[in-house]
This record gives sequence, C-alpha cells and structure tokens, in this order.
Amino acid sequence: MPAIRPRTRLTAALISLALLCLAPLTGAAQVPFETRAPNILVTDLGTGQVLIDRNSDVPLPPASMSKLMTMLLLFEAIEDGRVTMETTWTVSQRAHEMGGSRMFLETRHRPTTEDLIRGIAVLSGNDATVVVAEGLAGSEEAFGQIATQRARELGMTGTNIVNASGWPHPQHRMSLRDLAILAEHIIEAFPQYYPYLAERDFTWNDITQQNRLPLIGAGLGMDGLKTGHTSEAGFALTGSAQQGTRRIVFVFSGLGSERERIEEAERIINWAFRQFAERPVARRGQALAEAEVWMGETRSVPLVAPRDYAVLVPAMGTTELQARVEYAGPLTAPVAQGDAVGRLVVEVPGSPPLTFPLVAGAEVAKGGVGPRLRSAAVVLAGHLGLSLP
Repeated sequence: MPAIRPRTRLTAALISLALLCLAPLTGAAQVPFETRAPNILVTDLGTGQVLIDRNSDVPLPPASMSKLMTMLLLFEAIEDGRVTMETTWTVSQRAHEMGGSRMFLETRHRPTTEDLIRGIAVLSGNDATVVVAEGLAGSEEAFGQIATQRARELGMTGTNIVNASGWPHPQHRMSLRDLAILAEHIIEAFPQYYPYLAERDFTWNDITQQNRLPLIGAGLGMDGLKTGHTSEAGFALTGSAQQGTRRIVFVFSGLGSERERIEEAERIINWAFRQFAERPVARRGQALAEAEVWMGETRSVPLVAPRDYAVLVPAMGTTELQARVEYAGPLTAPVAQGDAVGRLVVEVPGSPPLTFPLVAGAEVAKGGVGPRLRSAAVVLAGHLGLSLP
C-alpha cells in the first residue's frame, strides 16, 4: 500500500507591519526623475530595487564600458592562479597600433598585470585590453568567445563580445542590465581590485593621464566603474557610488557630450540618495512565521530572516507597506537549521514585489512512530473531509 502523503501547497501568511517592526512607511511609488539619457538603469544594491529603468534590456553598443568584462576575466585569472600581479605580458604589434584611448604601450614593453589593470581601469587603454585578450586567450577573437560564454554564466543574456576594448563593431553589444550585473559582480566578488577603478591618474611610458571617470573625489561617493564613448553609443557611463551603508549602480548611454555625462551622473547620485530612504523590514534571526512539518519530531518550524532586510521608500509622503510569508508546504522532515524553505514578499506600491529568502530557524528531526502515525492520521482525515484536534 502506498504511503499516505500530504498535498503540497503554497502557503501564504499575511504579516502585519507591527510584526516587522515597521511603523507606517513611505510608499515606494516612483519618485519622478527627469533624465536626458534615452537609455538608463539605476539600482540599489542593498535592496535590489530598481529606481529607474528605460530600455535596460535592449542590446546596445557599450563602447569602452565593455572593458569591464576584460577586467573581470583578468581578475578571475589572478584569483585562480593563472597569472599573478607580477606576471609580465607581451605587447603585440596589433596592440601597439590600437587607436583611441591608449596606455601608449610599445612592443619593447613588458607590462605587469598590475600595470595593465591600471592601464584599463584608469586610462581606458585599448592597447592594454588587447594585450590581456591575447595573453589570456591567444587572440582577441578567441577572447570574445570566452567573454561571451562567461557573460552567459553570469546571467547576462543581452551580451555578445567581439573584442576586448569595445571598439565599434555591429555585433558587439551589451544591455544596460548586463552592465549593471557585471558591475555588481566586480564590486562584490573582487573588492581587493575594485579600488584601482578610482585611482586619480596613472603614468606609463613617461606619460601621465587622468582617470576618465567623472566625479572621483567630488564628495558624492563615486568610486567606479567605466566611461564609454563612440558616435553610435554617445557618451555613456557605468558608475557606482556609496554613501553611508547604501550603494547604487547606474548605467546610461546616448548623451551628447562629456559635460552632459558629468552632469547626469551627479544628478543621478543626488536623486538616488536624497529622494529615497532605507527602512528595515526584518532583522537577522527574526521569526516571521511558522511552517508546517510533515513526519517530524515537531509539527512546525519557525521561518527566520538569515540577515537584515530593508527596502527603499521615497523620502516624502507616507503609506503602509504590505508583506506576506510564502512557503511550499508542509515541509518534509528532516529539516536542517538554515535550510532555505520560504520567502518574505514585500509589496512596494509602484514597484514589483520584493522577495527575500527565509530559512528554517531550527532543526526538525524525522519523528518516531508516534509523530508518523499522527501525521498519517491528519492527512487521511483531510482526504476524508474530517478534521482532527
């Protein structure tokens, strides 16, 4: 006779704002922002909220912003031991002859990995990117295939890399969302290398050049990542700024001048930090609901937040947020403490619902004969339309 099992169902429990330790909060209806950028995406890293989005999923010419992909593959090569910061690289004639922004590498030079990082991050050197591509993959064409595959692994579905520098090519494309994904990954996975992107200047071959990134040292928290410009892409920027505990990433393209790019970056930073406030919705270890457990020593387990959770709300105006806990249950014993078994869903007016993982707050071992018999009886009663005390 087959074992009697419960019907799995999605359970949703409404959570009062009092339980979340929230007073009535500002609603997150979109705060108006007038932008000159035809393509723009602004996200808050801590909450994952999108503050503004226009054409973020359209594959567009990324210009030099795609050098972030070249830097990522170089950082990964350092981390897995293929190269070190002191490794020296060969400068090919092709690299030496690259036009546009340059590090001014010559074929007699043997730059180190650290030199090339600075040459790309600070100087946006097209020649430096070719050196890296040829050194890692043998050719720039092979590098493009590797970079495109790595982009897919990171969830960057609107990316096709043809070269290492962002040199104009009809098939070289990245979406703003992909650039934001890439920026966030570099910030979070490689904090030891990220500060290179904010260095003020770099001298190579007796030539000192300033960082092309605007607003470095302007007191706005701007500390990365990469500018871009071609006639097709316009003036573009993938940037990040941190103020206090908050960090934003923003990407835009299609502006008409360098001055517009600087002004737009400053306006975005001021708007994102001044017009939104961060509010907590759950504290680490806080139990938000109880989940039923099937065949366990106990009949339920608390669902808790594994870390602090917060949402952004406009700085002006008030409205209440709504939240619920969802899990597919009943859970089947054994349940290990820390298992991801549910989620907290916060409804933010004017934005898509925000979801945060919840974990089991305790261990529930598989029950003995008594708990198993009771679980079977409860399920059987349910099938018969009866209820047990």
